Amino acid sequence: MRVVIADDETLLREGLARLLTEAGFDVVDTAGTAEELLRRVALARPDIAIVDIKMPPAHTDEGLVAATEIRAVYPEVGVLVLSHYVESRYAMRLLEEHPERSGYLLKERISDVAVLTDALRRIDDGECVLDPTIVARLIGRPRDESPLHELTDREREVLALMAEGHSNEGICNKLVLSPKTVETHVRHILLKLGIREAPGYHRRVLAILAYLRG
Repeated sequence: MRVVIADDETLLREGLARLLTEAGFDVVDTAGTAEELLRRVALARPDIAIVDIKMPPAHTDEGLVAATEIRAVYPEVGVLVLSHYVESRYAMRLLEEHPERSGYLLKERISDVAVLTDALRRIDDGECVLDPTIVARLIGRPRDESPLHELTDREREVLALMAEGHSNEGICNKLVLSPKTVETHVRHILLKLGIREAPGYHRRVLAILAYLRG
């Protein structure tokens, strides 16, 4: 998998590049600004761009804006947005516009190489990956009546883990359930949310987005 890394912190940028290279990824380029990132992506056309939300010059949302532009202009390029802080509005802003092949993780998570590489592979497979802390915050919001209320407590647990980017196998391990049971829960979730088979759409992504919106 070919990756471009954008972060204005040189140590973090180079550290990530080294970790991913050792894990078997091809780090094709790095960037220190959002503008530089866009140039690198245009030239290298990586599979995924890893982007810090806050980058020069203003350190507000330059990285997020660049990530959104990448998804719009180069739909084949996935993006993983990183942040030091829990900022659910940024996560929802990205996922509302481009739910597939997108992810949002807190920087503290990426010290675990397994978490980072798993997130990148899921994004490359067309899924969205959301930090568990963000999921917990969004779950705690007051919710209006919606099809989500038809889900059982167990189905909500399964959907929350889906939102964190877990595969069916990962959900089995987390909840100590059999693969067949998890498959049944996922099927019921999709049916209750009215998400049918449709060309060009990733049903799990649509379910996660419905959950976060709800």
